[in-house]
Amino acid sequence: MKARTLFAFLLLLALGAAGGYFLATLRSTSTPATAANQQAGEKTLYTCGMHPQVVQDHPGNCPICGMKLTPMRKSPKTGSTTPKGERKIKYWRAPMDPTYISDKPGKSPMGMDLIPVYEDEEPESAGIVIDPVTEQNMAIRTTVVTNGPLRRTLRTVGIIEHDETTLAEVTTKFAGWIEKLYVDYTGAMVHQGDPLFEIYSPELYSAQTEYLLTLDATAADQATADALRHTARLKLKYWDITDEQIAELEQTRTPRKTLRVVAPIDGFVMEKNVVEGQMVQPGQKIYRLADLSLVWVHAQIYEQDLPFIELGQEAVMTLSYLPDRKFRGRVTYIYPHVDEKTRTVRVRMEFHNPGFFLKPGMYAQVELTREITPSALLVPESAVLRSGTRNTVFVARGGGKFEPRQVVLGPKAENDQIQILAGLKAGERVVVSGQFMLDSESQLREALQKMLEPKQTASTSAAMAGMTNMPAQAGAAPAPQPGKLTYICPMPEHVAIEYDHPGQCPICGMTLVPVSEALLKKIHPGGTV
Repeated sequence: MKARTLFAFLLLLALGAAGGYFLATLRSTSTPATAANQQAGEKTLYTCGMHPQVVQDHPGNCPICGMKLTPMRKSPKTGSTTPKGERKIKYWRAPMDPTYISDKPGKSPMGMDLIPVYEDEEPESAGIVIDPVTEQNMAIRTTVVTNGPLRRTLRTVGIIEHDETTLAEVTTKFAGWIEKLYVDYTGAMVHQGDPLFEIYSPELYSAQTEYLLTLDATAADQATADALRHTARLKLKYWDITDEQIAELEQTRTPRKTLRVVAPIDGFVMEKNVVEGQMVQPGQKIYRLADLSLVWVHAQIYEQDLPFIELGQEAVMTLSYLPDRKFRGRVTYIYPHVDEKTRTVRVRMEFHNPGFFLKPGMYAQVELTREITPSALLVPESAVLRSGTRNTVFVARGGGKFEPRQVVLGPKAENDQIQILAGLKAGERVVVSGQFMLDSESQLREALQKMLEPKQTASTSAAMAGMTNMPAQAGAAPAPQPGKLTYICPMPEHVAIEYDHPGQCPICGMTLVPVSEALLKKIHPGGTV
């Protein structure tokens, strides 16, 4: 019994010793790798929360305010968990000169082996990483880039005016005296053919007499009589005597002392410039009539809103004294000049006016809605940081990583949205709140990267100096520096207009073609592309 107990104790002791040896071996093999990884990691930098320009490579206190320096978190390398055997090489570059690249392995001008750059690798300066606590303190909010209709509603004030094409001036082509006024006040409504006034003119009386004499000519000189009759009749017609009045003269065979002048159109009397007994001269304005069944409305549109205005576009108008009614009309003309003082363009709209509720001189509220395209890439305008000629948005990559990206902007849409022509794609998330602090962090990281670049040793500098004149290996080439592409219309008469994004020519609809800056200098307006 004692022998069995002793044997079991010795067996357990042997198993424990074997397990301890195994764990010690595993720890000794993993420790060097961990140490190597720590040595391979980049040095931690420390900065002050109040003075970000203070950066040190060791912990301590801020020399300005005395606060304790905090470590700066470095961006993790993307793709580090992917086995290299499954990654695709994008290009090869020199280890000491990142601008020297090649499409295949080889030697750099310094004689060093080129190192591969993989497609899933991103430079550290492409984004910044913020821990969740800092992200919450910065109140960062994001939203999704969406596809939607590019629509805009413009609201402006319009002034109602009469239709200039329907105005009618009532005058005479002969001198005379106003014997009687049938319409003796301004604002009266008249219909075409209604009598306006009667006028006595010695010239008109003589012309009537001459015409009656031609009617009584004998048959012997009928040809001459016909010619005289035709001439006398034309004289009456040229003096705006109507066919009905000439027929009445032929029937009565008696010249009238006065001529009754009738309204040429339906409308309202806008001006009355004579009284009874007054003498008038040829061409003198007696009445001014306006047809108000159709009215014009003029509105002022700012320059930046012109892309949302087109001929034939529907306009909705409301009046302050009739708030429960809406009048619908159309844009009929966009004036070709800009007001130098207000920087606005005048737009004309036409509205039908049944019931004559729309009165010239009234102010009205006008809404103009236009959908430029049914599908456009839209982001909130608050997501865009404008800095001179650069427009930047921050794209949230997940895990606290944010990437600054330049974009090309289009017109502003409804609900404070703006179109993105290039730089983003649908489904990405962009920062709409707190991006100013991200922008400051991004600029700080960029400055630190330039300031803390590894300095070359004296021997490396000497080696570079000695190898400056060495020819590059076959297949290696400096980094290409392509010129910025500009898009123009291939039509010769449209070459003078340049675009910074692909698309179609807004004038002729042809597809825009890309050209480099060097080629653009050789193309002159009117030439061929």
